[in-house]
Amino acid sequence: MSVPESETAERLLSAAAVRSAAEGMLRLAEDGDLADWKVDLGRLEVAADLTAETVRLNYPDLDVPFHARWRHFTVAGRDLWAELDTPSDPDERARAAFDLVIPSVLLDAGAGMGWRYKDPGTGAVLGRSEGLGVASLRLFQSGALSAHPDDPLRADALGRVDAALIAKGFQVSDDNPLAGLEGRAALLRRLGAVVARPGDLFDEMKARALGGRLPAPTILDVLLRRLGPIWPGRVELAGRPLGDCWPHPKPGHHDAFVPLHKLSQWMSYSLIEPLQAAGVDVVELNGLTGLAEYRNGGLFVDTGVLVLRDPAAAGRPQPVDSPLVVGWRSLTVALLDKLAPMVRERLGVSARDFPLARVLEGGSWAAGRRIAAEKRADGGPPIAVISDGTVF
Repeated sequence: MSVPESETAERLLSAAAVRSAAEGMLRLAEDGDLADWKVDLGRLEVAADLTAETVRLNYPDLDVPFHARWRHFTVAGRDLWAELDTPSDPDERARAAFDLVIPSVLLDAGAGMGWRYKDPGTGAVLGRSEGLGVASLRLFQSGALSAHPDDPLRADALGRVDAALIAKGFQVSDDNPLAGLEGRAALLRRLGAVVARPGDLFDEMKARALGGRLPAPTILDVLLRRLGPIWPGRVELAGRPLGDCWPHPKPGHHDAFVPLHKLSQWMSYSLIEPLQAAGVDVVELNGLTGLAEYRNGGLFVDTGVLVLRDPAAAGRPQPVDSPLVVGWRSLTVALLDKLAPMVRERLGVSARDFPLARVLEGGSWAAGRRIAAEKRADGGPPIAVISDGTVF
């Protein structure tokens, strides 16, 4: 008997579905049943050694924070969020934190190798995710996203965001180009159309905490259901936008789609700290998955865990919805689950004290960037992906 599309859509909108599909994809790769990828699990030892070494280099005391947008708000030893004149009330402060970090994550599409942001507060010159993060914080701090002149630290005027506002805030010029200005602005306008204020989502999540405890997958659940309509041109099933979820000829499980939800999960990781600061005990951190993006995925390609059946494909830009890229991203999720315990063993830490959010930060993402810089002059990913900036 066929499963109703509404039930399939409901199942695909979860971290559990991401993990299940990834495990199925890895089984296919192990059986030699993927057209694009081979897997060599013996090389995971190399990836684990590099990741553990990178953790110790970056955090000698092993006091690793979660992989979250907040890491990009610390510049030259200064916590720029802590320097803002935020509300003293814990719930209001959490709403302001949501107002900052949700648009900031959405603005973190690829910056390109040439764009730079000179922070007027610290004098630091930053590129890539770090620059986009600080630029978005300064834009928020300026009150440009607030409908209340006397209360700048709000994001309740997203409907008026346009490309010119982003260009000004991000110091864009002919000599400092940043691609996708209109796309970034349109994404924030769509966000403002589905939630009057991102900070309102804090109240929704807090209301779903039982006894003050909120499972991390519930954070993702709220985001996928409330923010699904903001993503452009995505697959829908039974009228439900599926977000970062793609068809694949061999999905590795009983559905025709492979869910990944990378950006929404990174946003989920980034909302844990403001929830905790407001007294909500976020539990089941490992219920979220690793992030299916090119730093983590590049780590496995560059260490030889994942091998393209057609090596020449690495030199051809691949569409983000291609079976090659969808398979690569899904395999990355499954391999991160295998990598994490190996890294913990090398560091002598437990899963409870060192959840996946710390492995990613310490960690696999940093190790992926590190080995990319060693292997390629521009430090870019091993495979070029054609994306609209809402996936990676």
